[in-house]
Amino acid sequence: MSDRARPDASDPPDALVEWPTFLLMVLCYAGWAVGTTWLSAAFLPAGVVLTVLMITLHSSLQHEVLHGHPFRSRALSEAAVFPAPGLMVPYMRFRDTHLAHHRDTRLTDPYDDPESNYLDPGIWPRLAPWQRAVLNFNNALAGRLLIGAAVSQVAFMRSDWRAVRQGDREVLKGWLWHIPGVALVFIWLGWVGQIPLWLYLPAAYAGMSILKIRTFLEHRAHERASGRTVVVEDRGPLALLFLNNNLHVVHHMHPKVAWYRLPKLFRDNRSRYLERNDSYHYRSYGQIFRRYLLRRKDPVPHPIWPVR
Repeated sequence: MSDRARPDASDPPDALVEWPTFLLMVLCYAGWAVGTTWLSAAFLPAGVVLTVLMITLHSSLQHEVLHGHPFRSRALSEAAVFPAPGLMVPYMRFRDTHLAHHRDTRLTDPYDDPESNYLDPGIWPRLAPWQRAVLNFNNALAGRLLIGAAVSQVAFMRSDWRAVRQGDREVLKGWLWHIPGVALVFIWLGWVGQIPLWLYLPAAYAGMSILKIRTFLEHRAHERASGRTVVVEDRGPLALLFLNNNLHVVHHMHPKVAWYRLPKLFRDNRSRYLERNDSYHYRSYGQIFRRYLLRRKDPVPHPIWPVR
């Protein structure tokens, strides 16, 4: 198998709409609506749980959209994920930074990979002790679940604020378009919502925290770019919430392939993918929890980055 899948496997479909993704969008919004209204009124804890799960799924659907799904029209696809139930990350900023992340030769680069969790080793000694403690805790899975969303949000907003101050109009536009998307959520919550706002805010945070399970070890420091991206052979509820993005090396090799086609691609070429990523592989998220819940997987300073 070449680094590119067969044309019929990796090219966008000719159909105007990919029905599995579109129907999943409908179910996601319906589940979020039920969770924030009827189910919260009937039994608040169940309503909160469903709301959290739908916020997580919505972010995964945004990821599908930025890679060209479910409609042939980009404008129509982006309109479908315009509401911002997760509140924290503007879709346009997610789109732009994530597509930059897909330059595989720069994966894990502390400067050029917007999604890298590594720091330049020359910066690490200059951090205050409390900053090093926070970042070390963030590199265990428990820390990533508890504070990971806050750590990444602060770093993300700080970087974007610097860009706006330097005159980057695209970054500013991304945040300005985020405002009406968030407003739609608050209008819904105020109009028909049965989940109190003080509880919705931590629910949104929890939705982002679940996503940190997926991103926790998606990429590692490795001399070869092809060896930096993981495969987690999980087929449980988390794989569905993440829309099979746990098969991450498959996604990076074929970023235009829709989520529901990734498992077959992996099954048909399993040995080739594991050879390509130098066997960076886990059997399940359960294995990851057992191994790294309370233990760091990686150092925070990039382990093979030259000190500048």
